[in-house]
Amino acid sequence: MNGTEAAAKAVHGIVDGLRAAWNRHDAAAFAQCFSHDAEFTNVFGTTTRGRTEIERNHAFIFSTFLKDSRWTESQAEIRWIRPDIACVNIRWELIGSRDAEGNEWSPRRGLISLVASEAGGEWSIEVFHNMDLPSEQKPC
Repeated sequence: MNGTEAAAKAVHGIVDGLRAAWNRHDAAAFAQCFSHDAEFTNVFGTTTRGRTEIERNHAFIFSTFLKDSRWTESQAEIRWIRPDIACVNIRWELIGSRDAEGNEWSPRRGLISLVASEAGGEWSIEVFHNMDLPSEQKPC
């Protein structure tokens, strides 16, 4: 396996790790995919900085309105900036979300855009932006 194949495998491993941790509702494992000083912006536009805060926030949502959620679909596309920096777009689908009153939301679709980097042989997420997409995409 050459360097590019190994890097692609590592980046796809991050995506798989995020999804697996989400579906276990494991905030610690989810946060381990991020660098210590990562920036995470959720679908509501709230930004969290640092792995510790990412874990803390996900522990809360995994125990409340997203405790029954399942990340069911995932399509990741990688764009290489340099051999050690990748931009990744992940189209996702989620079922089992609830609103603040506990009412089930319809299945959701969204897009994660993230930047991952390699340092010391380890890949991690540096910047993560998430957004909900409309249920039906209409042409611009």
